[in-house]
Amino acid sequence: MKCTIPIKKIDTSNNTLAFNEQFFIQNIRTKLNGLPMIEELHRHEFFFILVLKKGQGKHEIDFKPYIVKDYCLFFIKPRQVHQLTLQPISTGYLLHFNATSFHNNNNKLSQLLNKVSLQDYYSLDKSFFEKIYPLLISIDDEYTYKKINYEEIIRANLNIFFTMLTRSYDSENIIKNSYTQERFQEFTQFINANVTIKKQVSEYARIMNLSIYQLNTITKSETGKTCSDVIKEHIILEAKRYLLATSNQIKQIAFFLGYEDVSYFIRFFKKQTGFSPQIFRQNFK
Repeated sequence: MKCTIPIKKIDTSNNTLAFNEQFFIQNIRTKLNGLPMIEELHRHEFFFILVLKKGQGKHEIDFKPYIVKDYCLFFIKPRQVHQLTLQPISTGYLLHFNATSFHNNNNKLSQLLNKVSLQDYYSLDKSFFEKIYPLLISIDDEYTYKKINYEEIIRANLNIFFTMLTRSYDSENIIKNSYTQERFQEFTQFINANVTIKKQVSEYARIMNLSIYQLNTITKSETGKTCSDVIKEHIILEAKRYLLATSNQIKQIAFFLGYEDVSYFIRFFKKQTGFSPQIFRQNFK
């Protein structure tokens, strides 16, 4: 299936990529250079973090709109779609990286990344922001000058950065059982990777070596929803991404999502959203 918008990637075909080929940080003021930044709807195959000390503009992540403001942070996960407008007054840092560079070196850092990325948007108070912002300044400095063992210093700063953010996350959410939280994250990762070919709860329960009852207990604890509802939400989200981000025909999108019967896909989409795929595309594109 061919997209009509860019899909930004970090080339992972070479397993010997240097750290600076998998990780990138840029000063927002330098990037804007006095001009607004306007990015149309696109998706990433890597993590994208936008940290703004001063912010003005608009940001839409998986069709949910946000107002860009001071002391905020946006966390874009692989495969999400977003569009962004930043005004020249904005300052802060932009980071993007291939998570495998952390998975292979630091399992704790990977776990922290999974947790903080559960939220797309963080609105932070000034005092908290001023505690984490120097970490980004240090990361930028290490990335720029690349002194001996700079990669380890960047990872150490990211570890602290993500740890601090988990405190913010936990202060805004009821602290849940760590086991159910980790298993639910695992469940959503499996869905993201397999939703076009696996749509039954039993398939995911088998992959995770759980009973259907156990998996449902986990999803209800984390979201208040059944496994089936969570799977359907992911299917619909992926369908919306392709409806709004590509010019493919409905039958092509249905086939890509694993539906050979196009009429069944249309009925399913309408039942879940209230719109047929065609009307949804016309109304929201």
